[in-house]
Formats: sequence, C-alpha cells, structure tokens
Amino acid sequence: QVQLVESGGGLVQPGGSLRLSCAASGSIASINTMRWYRQAPGKERELVARITSGGITIYADSVKGRFTISRDNAKNTVALQMDSLNPEDTAVYYCNADIRQYSGTYYYAHWGQGTQVTVSS
Repeated sequence: QVQLVESGGGLVQPGGSLRLSCAASGSIASINTMRWYRQAPGKERELVARITSGGITIYADSVKGRFTISRDNAKNTVALQMDSLNPEDTAVYYCNADIRQYSGTYYYAHWGQGTQVTVSS
C-alpha cells in the first residue's frame, strides 16, 4: 500500500509565493521520477515539472523561471516552490511518482489527492 499526500495549497495574491509538498509513504522500495501536474477548471491535466531520482529537472514553458521542483530521496518527498504566481496558475495541483514496492518488480505510477491553489486579489 502506497500513499502520496500533498500539502501547502491555498489562496495567494498575484505575485505571491506558495510551496507545495508531497510525501510518499507505505511499502516503498524505490522511487524513480516524481512529478507535479495541475488541472484548471475546464482544462486537461498538464505536467508542470518533473525530477528524476538523480535530480534532473524539466519544467513546462509556462512555469520556467518561476517554479522550482526539488526532492529529498531519504524522506521520499517532493516539493514545488512557486514564485511570481499569477491567476493563470490557479488549479488543483497533483503529485505523481513512479514507485516500486518491496513486493513488486516494476515501477507503477501513483497519484496524490490534489491540493487547490488559487491566485486572486
């Protein structure tokens, strides 16, 4: 059994910052790539950023230079530092990770429940 739990969402004014965190727990043998997605009302879910186990990062063009993804492999956590937020960043943000459990051989994608981020004055 594996769980991903996000925290840190909320309401922020344009130009402000928020830090999202996601903690993976359960019978975890190894975590490969960890990602943040977001889904705005009426839109498809989109990849915001991802980070490999070795620390290589990739960002969506819309967040480059404003968002920073990081992870702590010892704690099985991933964070998303979001700066210079604007109303277009309003969405539910989801944590995603490729996890291999002790009972398994392969990596499978797991999702968190999502956390709401609202950017508004």
